[in-house]
Amino acid sequence: QVQLVESGGGLVQAGGSLRLSCVASGRTFSTYAVGWFRQAPGKEREFVAAIRWPDDSPYYGDITKGRFTIANDNAKNTAYLRMNMLKPEDTAVYYCAVGQVGGRITNSAEYNYWGQGTQVTVSS
Repeated sequence: QVQLVESGGGLVQAGGSLRLSCVASGRTFSTYAVGWFRQAPGKEREFVAAIRWPDDSPYYGDITKGRFTIANDNAKNTAYLRMNMLKPEDTAVYYCAVGQVGGRITNSAEYNYWGQGTQVTVSS
């Protein structure tokens, strides 16, 4: 089993920045992907970003539009999501997820383990 704990969410004004962290513990994998997803009230969960280990290749959803950056520190078992130029429409609960993901890295069904989520609220 893998346990994931997100942190770093909060209330920020439009145009501001936040950095989310996701700390993993438990079982380890030699290859895996870490993904960030978000879900706003009344909406479906959507893909934000993901990164594969060990090749460290990032993937971004269209919603990020170059504003977000994902990073992974395997030695610290921690993944990060840096979010800049935040907009009110970015308001959501952000989840990190881990799995031995195949080709569909943007698909939440590919991930086996999920954190509890961290709330991000962007005020206008």
